[in-house]
Amino acid sequence: MKYGFVLEGGEPRHVANLAAEAEAAGWDAVFVADAVAIETPSYPTMPWYNSWVMLAAIALKTERIRLGTMITAVPRRRPWDLAKETATIDHLSDGRFIFGVGLGAAEHDGGFYKVGEPMDLPTRAQKLDEGLEIINGLWSGKPCSFAGAHYRVDAMTMLPPVRQTPRPPVWVVGVWPKQKSIARTLRWDGIIPQVYGGDPTTRVTPDDVREMRRMADERPVQTPFDIVIGGSTPGNKPKKAVELVRPLAEAGATWWLESMWGATDEKLRKRIQQGPPPWQT
Repeated sequence: MKYGFVLEGGEPRHVANLAAEAEAAGWDAVFVADAVAIETPSYPTMPWYNSWVMLAAIALKTERIRLGTMITAVPRRRPWDLAKETATIDHLSDGRFIFGVGLGAAEHDGGFYKVGEPMDLPTRAQKLDEGLEIINGLWSGKPCSFAGAHYRVDAMTMLPPVRQTPRPPVWVVGVWPKQKSIARTLRWDGIIPQVYGGDPTTRVTPDDVREMRRMADERPVQTPFDIVIGGSTPGNKPKKAVELVRPLAEAGATWWLESMWGATDEKLRKRIQQGPPPWQT
């Protein structure tokens, strides 16, 4: 089990400093939210900075810790631009980038409904699938051609290729246990599971994780596949923290992402400095 910390936003230099503190405290990765303008009852018009600028600052401020987005809504982005941005971060970080992606929260992200981007689920799903295929092709540094319902690429070569081989890990949000959604994640490198019909606090069970691991192990190509679970653990109660993560790790989960949405800066820094749960598989 590896441990990451999700930083929801903030001024880029401050976020980079938090990432450096996370690295010093023993966390394995930090992730930043990727949004244009989120408006919900919990986050009314709060400031959001550009995620790629923040990741660049983090890459230059750290040496070991992995970094990425949690998550990038691929359907509201031009895939070729996103391929270049992600490849640049992969180089700047010396191959530490992880790409967390999904359909996006169209009803809350102003990058969809405020600017006329398609919000219906089928269109977003198509654009996610097509976008990932194009990004993966461009990452290779070889000529990439693609013709789909939404995008076309004519023998484009993007240099340099990404640092990581065969590519930066692509973790995809999968709605559990929806068959089509889970099948999409199995084509890539990891699943960020969300329980169908649940609220944001609903978590998958160890039995769910065991089934995900079985499905991953039965893929035609046996490449590493991450199962990424998120939540909160008490930094001042290590035994309780271990009790939360151990059953999931034993069932086959490979990452735990700590998050403290809406926490004060003081509480956030304290939890970062306390470090991850003191137990590894």
